[in-house]
Amino acid sequence: MNSRLAFALASLALSAGCVQALDNGLARTPPMGWNSWNKFGCNVSEDLVRKAAEAMVRTGMKDAGYEYIVIDDCWQVSRDGDGNIVADPVRFHSGIKALADYVHSLGLKMGIYSDAGSATCGGRPGSRGHEYQDARQYAQWGIDYLKYDWCNTSNQEASMSYAIMRDALADSGRPIVFSICEWGNARPWLWGARVGNLWRTTTDITDRWEGRGEQYGAGVMNIVDMQAGIEQYAGPGHWNDPDMLEVGNGGMSDMEYRSHFSLWAMLAAPLMAGNDLERMTPAIHDILTNREVIGVDQDPLGIEGRRVHHGSDGWDIWVKPLTGNRQAVLLLNRGEREQAMTVKWTELGLDADRSVTVRDLWEHKDLGTKKGSFSSPVPSHGVVMVVVQP
Repeated sequence: MNSRLAFALASLALSAGCVQALDNGLARTPPMGWNSWNKFGCNVSEDLVRKAAEAMVRTGMKDAGYEYIVIDDCWQVSRDGDGNIVADPVRFHSGIKALADYVHSLGLKMGIYSDAGSATCGGRPGSRGHEYQDARQYAQWGIDYLKYDWCNTSNQEASMSYAIMRDALADSGRPIVFSICEWGNARPWLWGARVGNLWRTTTDITDRWEGRGEQYGAGVMNIVDMQAGIEQYAGPGHWNDPDMLEVGNGGMSDMEYRSHFSLWAMLAAPLMAGNDLERMTPAIHDILTNREVIGVDQDPLGIEGRRVHHGSDGWDIWVKPLTGNRQAVLLLNRGEREQAMTVKWTELGLDADRSVTVRDLWEHKDLGTKKGSFSSPVPSHGVVMVVVQP
C-alpha cells in the first residue's frame, strides 16, 4: 500500500471515529492568546513582544484566560553553519530564550512560528529538512506553542509533512501545542486530529465584515460559512481553527467585532487576539474580556456549535451545547437593517412547550423564563447571545 493511500484510509477512519486523536495532554480547551501577525505583520521585535505580554497582564486579559504570546513570521533570518535557526540579532537582540523567560516570568506562555516548506510566507528559512533540529531548538528556548504554516511546500503532501513535525515536537522533550496552518486546502479536519491540536480550516481572515481579497483572504462572514458543517471533527485537544481574531484592528465597527468574537466562541475556536494590546479602546477591551462569552468558547464539554438556521431572510441561528444541561444560542443578523429574530425550543432539541431560563451574555443580565421560544430585535451586523437552561 502506498503512503498516500494509507493516509487517505486513516483519514476516513478518523472521520468515522475509529482512529484515536493525538493525545499530548494539551489544548483541552481552545487556546487563548495573542499573535503578532494581523496587526504588525513582519514588523515584529523583542520590544513589541515584551510590551504585548505586559499589556496582556495589565489589561486583565491574562485573568480572563489568555495565556499564549505568539511571534509570527519574520523573527528568523538564517541558519548557522550547523543548520540551527537564527533569530534576527537586531530585532531580537537578547535572543528568543531570554524573551521566552521574560514571558514566562509574567505567568504567560511563549509561541513561535515556522513553515513546513523550504521558506516561510515572508521568505525566511522554513523547517523542511530541519524539523527535529528546530523542534529541539524550540524546546531549549522554552517555546510552548508552534504555529506551522504551508508556504513554499512544492509537491509535499500535507498530512505527511505535518506528521513529521508532530513527531519532532514529541521527541523534543517539551510539551508544545501544535497549530497546523494549512488553510483548509487538504481538508485537515479529516486528518488533523491525529497530527495536531488545532488546524486552520479556511483561507486567511481579513479585517472586514464580508468579501474576498483580490489574491487570498476573506471577511468574517465568508470565513464562518467556510467552517459551518464540520463541527463533528472538533473536540478537547483538537480544534477547528477559522484563523485569528481581527477584533480591534480598525476595519470593522465595534458591533461587527462583537459579532466576530461571539461567532468564534460559538465555533469553539482558538481565541488568538491580533490587535495592538497597548492601544485598544475600552470597547475593544470589553469585547475581548467578556468572560461570559469566553466561557462559551472555553466550556469543558468541548462541543463546537452548529448552525441550525441559515436562509434568505438574512439571519443565522447558532447553537452550542454546554455543561450543566445548558445551551448557548446566537442570533446573528447579517442584513443591513435591524430585524426581529426568533429561536424555537424545538431547534434546540427541546419540547415545544418547555419553560427555560434565559441569560443575555452581552447585557450580563437574566431575561427570566421563556416558554416555547425566544425572540429579540437584533441590530444590523449584530448579535444577541444567550444561554438557555431548562
